Amino acid sequence: MINEQFNCENCWKEITKHPEGSARNHCPYCLYSKHMDKDFPWDRASTCHWLMKPIWIDNKKNKWWMIKHRCEKCGKEILNKVAPDDNFIEFIQKINKTF
Repeated sequence: MINEQFNCENCWKEITKHPEGSARNHCPYCLYSKHMDKDFPWDRASTCHWLMKPIWIDNKKNKWWMIKHRCEKCGKEILNKVAPDDNFIEFIQKINKTF
């Protein structure tokens, strides 16, 4: 697991390292991720490498709030833990407007 900076391939913002030292796996602004993992978190074995759209939220007992991402190319769905600096409230508001 590597905590590093990157440029978001969806909104093109420069993303800083995770504030709590964990590895960041999605953009805190648009919440998009990139399809890097195949079988388990951090295996980095996927050959897809396409953008993953945030589509839903979930609450896992021991992991708190999670963002569900779906790959826009192959359809794989992956849950990612919400980071403290994520635009999570705006995302929830967007989801509520669709229902």
